[in-house]
Amino acid sequence: MTRPTLLVYCGLPGVGKSMASSYTADRFPATRYRSDAVRKQLFSDPSYTADESAATYEELLSRGRNTLEADEHVVLDATFQSKETRDAAATVAAEADAEIRFVHVTCALEVVKERIESRTETISDAEFEQHMLLRESFDPLEREHVVIDNSETIEETHDQLERLVL
Repeated sequence: MTRPTLLVYCGLPGVGKSMASSYTADRFPATRYRSDAVRKQLFSDPSYTADESAATYEELLSRGRNTLEADEHVVLDATFQSKETRDAAATVAAEADAEIRFVHVTCALEVVKERIESRTETISDAEFEQHMLLRESFDPLEREHVVIDNSETIEETHDQLERLVL
């Protein structure tokens, strides 16, 4: 068997990370862990504090590590806005002797606004205001990565994922 792979999907709220990571997990195939789901499993009424976020990432990475150590591929879906969280993911991959790939999902601002305001059934609590706040503090992605622009149709995003990730 080839080495397991950790695919880290990062980007601002509302850009379409979950859609892209879900498609990848199905096609790769890989086990997918979402920070939104992990947070709500850990905290029934999340308040999105720094301590909650730290605990959420710690659990997300722990689940990823355990799955990688079972020689299975993993997709992590979270903002990964800081260099520290990305470095932590890279450490998990290295310790599990796994390959790692970073996928930065982006989307045009007006499309994000429209999508966030029109979404109804989603586990994410993020609103456009959070997108704008995190936009200011998102650390530059200074490691090898691919960029998926999710501004157009789902089919066009899937085509990019097929060409650049899968």
